[in-house]
Amino acid sequence: MAQEERKKVELWAEATKRFVDSGSATGSSSDFQKLNSAYLTFINEILEQNTTIPIIIVNPDGSFNNDFNINYKKERREQVLTKELKKMKDYSPPIPIKLSEENTLLLYFSESNILRNLRYYPLVQLVVIVIFILVSYFAFNATQKAEQNQVWVGMSKETAHQLGTPISSLMAWIELLKLQNVDKTLIGEFEKDTQRLEKITERFSKIGSKPELLQQNLVEVLSSTVSYLKTRSSGKVKFETSFGENDFILAPLNAALFSWVIENLCKNAIDAMDNNGRITINIKEKENTINIDVSDTGKGIHKSQHKTVFNPGYSTKKRGWGLGLSLAKRIIENYHSGKIFIKSSEIGKGTTFRIVLNK
Repeated sequence: MAQEERKKVELWAEATKRFVDSGSATGSSSDFQKLNSAYLTFINEILEQNTTIPIIIVNPDGSFNNDFNINYKKERREQVLTKELKKMKDYSPPIPIKLSEENTLLLYFSESNILRNLRYYPLVQLVVIVIFILVSYFAFNATQKAEQNQVWVGMSKETAHQLGTPISSLMAWIELLKLQNVDKTLIGEFEKDTQRLEKITERFSKIGSKPELLQQNLVEVLSSTVSYLKTRSSGKVKFETSFGENDFILAPLNAALFSWVIENLCKNAIDAMDNNGRITINIKEKENTINIDVSDTGKGIHKSQHKTVFNPGYSTKKRGWGLGLSLAKRIIENYHSGKIFIKSSEIGKGTTFRIVLNK
């Protein structure tokens, strides 16, 4: 197309020369006058056909003779034509229009808007294709996540439903044991475990629906969770906290689900330490957020696995489904609008998980 445009401009230049030459022609013959008139009409048609290619004609002294298909205001003519002429000189060599031995005009031109648009069209098309691929990719990912969410919700609801019947039965057996003069200490422990099962059932039943967040004392929730874990962990596992039971830090929480996250982190830590080590829980308040760090003295996690540990199915244990950390991430990020990540980890020395909650 660029070659075709140059040919058109060369034809246009030749037509301009012929048009000027015909003005000096004379003759009395009517046939000659008719022929000359038809010739001029044809040349005019050629000249009028160029409506897209920008053209500047320059006099021998370098001044502007004429221009075509360039938009400008009259007062800015020199400035615009000078700028356009510089581009045209870079684009293509000029086409001479020889009017006489002493008078030769130079015709400069540049590519038309049509050619320029066609030059960029493949790039635009490529961008559109890339956008389409990206949109398709994200749509596919969103569909997969939606399917995973449905599996999560279905599994959780079914688990809660299945746990409901044996819990009711256990509660009835406890009431019966109370009438049989059984050791009250044993009955108390049975009741605690039954209540714990009720709490677990409540947690599963809330997966899939937006839980209600209430302003609660974060310290109280953490203390309660740590107390429960202490009674059900090896004596070789030591728990340390940076807060006292009487401290008070308000945060928007769903206590049942949040304590589940802390339990999962601590249980993973206990497994990583082979039931022998130290778990430290620290709280640090900032202006708009609260940081909770859960550290252990376990095996550590390789840096390449810092993100994959939160994927469903990830587990270093022979038993279990590898859903604990994935559930923890879902509870913190989806339900509490917070963040959970591995703050630091060193092989053979331990790992620190950080939870960031908004005040």
